[in-house]
Amino acid sequence: MTKNRIDYQGKEVYVGIDVHKKTFSVYCLCDGQLAKKATIPAVSAALLGMLGKYFPGAEIYSAYEAGFAGFVLHRFLVANGVRNIVVNPGSIEVAAKDKVKTDKRDCRKIAVQLAAGRLKGIFIPTIEQEQERLLTRTREQLVNERTRLSQQFKSRLYQFGLIPIDNERELSQRFMENFLRMELPERLKQSLSTINRVWKFVNEEIKATEKEMQKQAKADQNEAVYRSVPGIGPVTSRILSNELGDMSQFRNERAVFSHTGLTPSEFSSGQYRRQGHITRQGSARIRWILTEVAWRAISEDKKLAEDFARISLKAGKKKAIVAIARKLIGRIRACFRKGQEYELGFGLAA
Repeated sequence: MTKNRIDYQGKEVYVGIDVHKKTFSVYCLCDGQLAKKATIPAVSAALLGMLGKYFPGAEIYSAYEAGFAGFVLHRFLVANGVRNIVVNPGSIEVAAKDKVKTDKRDCRKIAVQLAAGRLKGIFIPTIEQEQERLLTRTREQLVNERTRLSQQFKSRLYQFGLIPIDNERELSQRFMENFLRMELPERLKQSLSTINRVWKFVNEEIKATEKEMQKQAKADQNEAVYRSVPGIGPVTSRILSNELGDMSQFRNERAVFSHTGLTPSEFSSGQYRRQGHITRQGSARIRWILTEVAWRAISEDKKLAEDFARISLKAGKKKAIVAIARKLIGRIRACFRKGQEYELGFGLAA
C-alpha cells in the first residue's frame, strides 16, 4: 500500500535550520503542522535537494542563526529560489522556563517564529564587503594576540617577583629588552625571549596591516564622512566604514539602531510605556566602538556635551553615553543621505 503524497504546489513551507560544522538540523512547517524534520550533512546542495524532494512546487521560506557559518549557505539558498534570512541569535524568543537547549528544539523555534512573522533578518554584506572587512578584523585579532602575549610576559615577571603585582605599565619593546638584558635564570630567560620574539612578529604584522588600511582609506569614498565625525580616528574610521559602509543603505534610523544593537528594550502595557536597557542584539564590535567614539565626541562637540549632561542628570552616565552613541550614529547616517560631512553642533533629521 503506497502512502498518499501531499501536494505542496503553491503552498508555503517554513524551514528552521540549526547550522553546525558537520550537520544541519532541519524542521519544516506547512499550514502550522510539522511537514518534515531531519538531520543531514552540512552541505548546502544536500539541504536544497531535500527541500526540493519533499516540497516540490512549494514557496520555501527558511532561516538560520548568524554565526561561524557566515553567509555562504544564505547566498546559495537565495540563488536557488529559497527565501532565506539570517537572524541574530538574541532575537529568537525563548520561554521563561525553557532551560533545555537541543538542535531539534532550536530549529523548531526558528521555524515556528519564522512562520508567525516574528523573525527579522540581519543586514547581509556583499562578498566584496566581507573581503574588505577582513583587513580591520585581522588587525583586531592581531592586537588581541599582542595583548595576550604582553600578559604572558608580565605574568612570568610576577611569578618570580621581578615586578610588583600592581604594576600597570604598558608593555613595550624597550620594557621587554630591559629585562632580557638582566642576569636571569636560564629557563626564565628562554621563556621571556620566546614570548618577546613572537610579540615582535605580531607587532610588525599589526604595523603592516595598518599600512594596508591606509591604502584602503585612500580608495574609500566613505572615508571623508567618517573622518569628519568628532571622536573618529583613522583606525575607527576604517572599522566603521568596513562594517557599515555607506549608511544611507539603511532604510531608517531604527534599522541602524537594530544593526548596532542600540535599540532600547521596551516594556509597554496599556497607557504605560517604559524603555529599558539596549537590546544588544546587533554587532557587539560596532556597539563598543561607537560607545568609545561617543566618549571622545562629547569633548569636541558642544551640542553633544550638553545632551550628555542633560541625560546624565536623569539616567546616569552609562545610559547617557549610549544615548549619545545612538544620536551620533543617526547623524552619521544623515550625513550620508545628504551627501555632506559632519558639522559640529548640528542636528540633522534622518
